Amino acid sequence: MKGILVLFLLIFTVSIIGGCSNDDTQDSDSDSDPGQEKIGVTEGNETKNVSIGGLLHLNTKNVTRLNSNDPFEVSVLTSQTIWPATHNANQPGTIMLAPLEEWQLSLASLNLVHHPNDGPLLFTSEGIIPDLILNEIKRLNPKGNISGTQIMVLGKLNEGELDKLNDFEVLTIAEENPAAFANEIDEFYSNLINEVPESVIIGSLDEKAKEFTIIAGSWITHMNESLLYVSETEIPAETISALEKRAGNASIYVVGPESVISNEVLNQLGQYGEVTRISGETPAQMAIEFAKFRDPKTNFGWGITSPGHGIVMVSTTIPELAITSAPFAHLGKHAPMVWLEDGKFNEEMHEYLAMLKPMFDKEPTEGPYNHGYLIGNEALVSYRVQGIIDEMLEIVPSDGGGHGDHSGH
Repeated sequence: MKGILVLFLLIFTVSIIGGCSNDDTQDSDSDSDPGQEKIGVTEGNETKNVSIGGLLHLNTKNVTRLNSNDPFEVSVLTSQTIWPATHNANQPGTIMLAPLEEWQLSLASLNLVHHPNDGPLLFTSEGIIPDLILNEIKRLNPKGNISGTQIMVLGKLNEGELDKLNDFEVLTIAEENPAAFANEIDEFYSNLINEVPESVIIGSLDEKAKEFTIIAGSWITHMNESLLYVSETEIPAETISALEKRAGNASIYVVGPESVISNEVLNQLGQYGEVTRISGETPAQMAIEFAKFRDPKTNFGWGITSPGHGIVMVSTTIPELAITSAPFAHLGKHAPMVWLEDGKFNEEMHEYLAMLKPMFDKEPTEGPYNHGYLIGNEALVSYRVQGIIDEMLEIVPSDGGGHGDHSGH
């Protein structure tokens, strides 16, 4: 007994010394630890940094954060949030596997997320299915779509990788040319739903247009319209082929300013239907304009200019996170995506959220409510920015008073 007591005291002493040593060596200015962001507090003429410590999670009342900057983790976090797979009703039909390194292919693949497939887009890496993704596939245990397909492999996998999927019904679209791939997705999905949607989105496949084009991802996840590709100055033959299926009746929505898709291309597109450009000078401005846009003649577009909606916010630092998190537009709150430019909360975003500010007349239980999904960790979007967003999404009395002033309380 005495020996046990001595051993306990020795362990206790070592743990105290170890704890003190860690405290002494910790970098108090580190930005890498969750919950340790510094905010400015003004005392007189001096601004001091105060740590936001003790956070057990990074969700707030109006904002749900997917707390990772790893695209593979975010693809799984999105999948697990939207498809709990606890029973048949919330299992996916078909899982889409698309290449992280080929954003044009992954983006166009989002059209398949919609019904009747009803499943997540998970990333592959350089022709490999990572273990993290394979484990999520097994957890989801997809039911299959109306054709029985459980997994769609989009783009090419390395030799032997398909063997990992032997337990599932798999369909592969291995085309690597972005315009040809988008055409194949358009044709495949049209056959799946027995209809060629007249409305179509045109985006640029050029690398410089990446953040402008990715904006379309939330809509093609939400609705039946496909995304087809052009370059700044040319319309590929495969895109023309897809447009010709609309027999001159296409409603064509071009995403991006003239700097990424020229007016010459717009004029050429006019041969295949009515063309509308949705534009913004920066990707962040463009995303807001796309979220606000609605064509009453075709019912194309979100038309979100009033309270009562969800919204997905992604930093432009890792734009691929907006691709794999796009299914938040498909189920739940059906939320479009907007950019936080380099993770910052700029004036355009402030004005947009002010437009969406929820208000109640008598009771806050009346609604409407807004909710934000913030994609990425604190290295991408700080907790302070999240706090600003959370406050702007909060419901308030229409008369300008506080919650404590509403009747009945």
